[in-house]
Amino acid sequence: MSFFPKIAFQYEVEEYLTKVFRNNELITALGTQEAENKYQSLLSHLSHPPAFTSVRVNTHLASVKHVKKLLFEEIQKQFKGLRVPVLEHPKLQDILLIPVIGPRRDLKKHAAEVIVGAQCGYAVLRGAHVYVPGIVSTSRFVKAGDLVSVYSDIEGKCKRGAKEFDGVKVFLGNGISELSRSEIFSSSGPLKGLGIRMIEPVYLSPSFDSVLPGHLFLQNLPSVVVSHILNPQPGEKILDMCAAPGGKTTHLATLMHDQGEVIAMDKIANKVKKIKQNAELLQLNCIKAFHYDGTKALSVEKREDKQEGPPFLPESFDRILLDAPCSGMGQRPNMAYSSTLKEVTSYQPLQRKLFTVAVKLLKPGGVLVYSTCTITLSENEEQVAWALKTFPCLQLHPQEPHIGGEGMKGAGLSHDQLKLLQRFDPSAVTLQGMDINSLQDSREDDLISLANKDCIGFFIAKFIKLNSK
Repeated sequence: MSFFPKIAFQYEVEEYLTKVFRNNELITALGTQEAENKYQSLLSHLSHPPAFTSVRVNTHLASVKHVKKLLFEEIQKQFKGLRVPVLEHPKLQDILLIPVIGPRRDLKKHAAEVIVGAQCGYAVLRGAHVYVPGIVSTSRFVKAGDLVSVYSDIEGKCKRGAKEFDGVKVFLGNGISELSRSEIFSSSGPLKGLGIRMIEPVYLSPSFDSVLPGHLFLQNLPSVVVSHILNPQPGEKILDMCAAPGGKTTHLATLMHDQGEVIAMDKIANKVKKIKQNAELLQLNCIKAFHYDGTKALSVEKREDKQEGPPFLPESFDRILLDAPCSGMGQRPNMAYSSTLKEVTSYQPLQRKLFTVAVKLLKPGGVLVYSTCTITLSENEEQVAWALKTFPCLQLHPQEPHIGGEGMKGAGLSHDQLKLLQRFDPSAVTLQGMDINSLQDSREDDLISLANKDCIGFFIAKFIKLNSK
């Protein structure tokens, strides 16, 4: 049952998506009503957080068993003795899953209110406390130590520093203010640090702020799957084309036992700095990060022998991950998607430019994995159909592990081709809450199955570049 309103889109984007999810292939296969039900279910899921928090263990530094024990103790401390299990995934043996308790419908709302921005609100729904930069407004007389109810301004219409707000707001839970209103909106400039310590969030998830920082990496389940599918081997040369903030980059290096070379690129300098920080934190030495535009990463001229970074000569890499810039419609929770149709449709040509460079940089016999965190056909299955038509040297390849669903109909791909793709579709499972009683009555296999389905929307395709004859 839905606790929050369905995700809202701009009118043109909503029209566009409706056509995508009512395409002729899909309706022929499912029937009009079933196709519509799946689409409406997806919209409801997107506004809610996934049913599990997933964290990847840095197996380069510690064993999963050891980190699981430490994490269980930490969660018990945070949840004041509440025994929430930490689960190991049978097919992804470097991640741990923590069930999310909620939505909690019996929380009492307080007179003092704090309004936070949408992005801050989404972080709170996934376990974060409220930091000062995320606070948009507070009630007039909020003091440090006050009990406050926290709301998200999902449409971005609340004015900074307002003393009250009557617009669309979503209740996120209750917390204790660490600062007074005058300190939060200090004229000497924006403060940093903790603003509201959440004590009764609507969705109870552990906070990972400074928790086992060298041992854990907070990462959505499908994002972990991607690196396993690329399956990098020790000693290989790997390219992560759009790598920030480095979750997949560091995972690839870990899977290779830090032996070989992982080249990470991103065109935003601050994000490259973040990749380097993450590599250092996780003590991974085989990562080399460069501030560079992936569309220009192919060298047309001879390189200097000592040149490490981009651009690269053709056929330089054993495996390439293209986790492409995308419209991001699969991210959860998201209650109001603000991008215009022009922005949504701008990603397909960019993805094709990056893909073309990736194919040329890949060695014959090499592996290319393409992924996005969105739900459209144009950025997912249509890109696969285009790639197979444009590059005869590419062949779709089975994915291991394959724990998501098959590809979506509508791009003209055959049934066999769709089965080789992996689409994580949250609407594949009924939207349901979880309380501590239902959790303790559940079988572990059922919880794992739920975690596989009730995650973010995501897409993965794996290609092999055939040897040229």
